Amino acid sequence: MALVNCVFCCGMGRAATSIKLRPEDRGALEGWVRATTTEQRLARRARIVLAAAAGTATRIAVTEGVRPATVSKWRKRYAAQGLRGLQDSPRPGAVRRYDSGVERRVLEGLDQKPPAGYAKWTARLLARTLGDVPRHHIWRILRRHGIHLQRRKSWCISTDPEFAPKAAHVVGLYLNPPETQWCCR
Repeated sequence: MALVNCVFCCGMGRAATSIKLRPEDRGALEGWVRATTTEQRLARRARIVLAAAAGTATRIAVTEGVRPATVSKWRKRYAAQGLRGLQDSPRPGAVRRYDSGVERRVLEGLDQKPPAGYAKWTARLLARTLGDVPRHHIWRILRRHGIHLQRRKSWCISTDPEFAPKAAHVVGLYLNPPETQWCCR
């Protein structure tokens, strides 16, 4: 990429990173700026990059109400990574303890029958069955997917040895009801 000299962009005479917008990137950036649902920090970054394609950092900084170093930061990130560079970088902190594999195991566990003696899954029971996932994390996964354990089907199975013939008889009555004479007075 070609560099343009700008005394004010980064301080002591450093060259500003030039921005060449591709037409599809320009459309995406303008869409972010116009959309009312775009996060304001992302909209500001889009405005900075759009303006950086045509103006100097100090003019952009004054217009946007930010420091020239902020303009330089987003200019460089866009030049290096494109639209992806305008998204937030991962923040420092503790390493994620539970990955997508744990989430998949929790969701797959809900599709299995609960242990003997239980009709429905509970977070405590699922945590005990999985062994390495605490119940508060199971609740987090369920909330993220909109799953309500109390609304899920139960796995009740009748212990009556005559259950199948009885159920077939009841279903047969519904499908072919007997004719009855109704007496109206």
